[in-house]
Amino acid sequence: MAAASIYDFEAVSITGQPAHLSTQRGKVLLIVNTASACGFTPQFAGLEDLWQDYRDRGLVIVGFPSNEFGAQDPGSNEEIASFCQLNYGVSFPMMAKVQVNGAQAHPLWRWLKAQAPGLLGSEGVKWNFTKFLVGRDGKVLKRYAPNDAPEALRKDIEEALAA
Repeated sequence: MAAASIYDFEAVSITGQPAHLSTQRGKVLLIVNTASACGFTPQFAGLEDLWQDYRDRGLVIVGFPSNEFGAQDPGSNEEIASFCQLNYGVSFPMMAKVQVNGAQAHPLWRWLKAQAPGLLGSEGVKWNFTKFLVGRDGKVLKRYAPNDAPEALRKDIEEALAA
């Protein structure tokens, strides 16, 4: 059966607990593939700002570390969690490290890419900090490139929260 919405997926939290996305039903989600040693890593601060500013209005940011691009997140889940907290004060939900491309890609990431292809219709995630905005109905609204700063997403997030 094909997934109808993001709520059909589950993942594993960075602490090893099951994370059912169905528990976020009715919220706006921003799903991001992250890395601890990337030129875009400072975006953690901007993502945390969005989380602090909008979480009480229904935004949930979910980070998925990936070591696929330039081996920029080689650490364990514990090391990644510690890095994000110590360096950027990350308090939004982080999942266990996943693959976002290829045969071993997490099913959620396969679905996200199919729902919102990238430039020229390509589905593959090109680099760390690719972002997907998901509306309250569980459907993908928009895909953002790694170089799209979190701050630049505010207008779209506010529209999704108001919908």
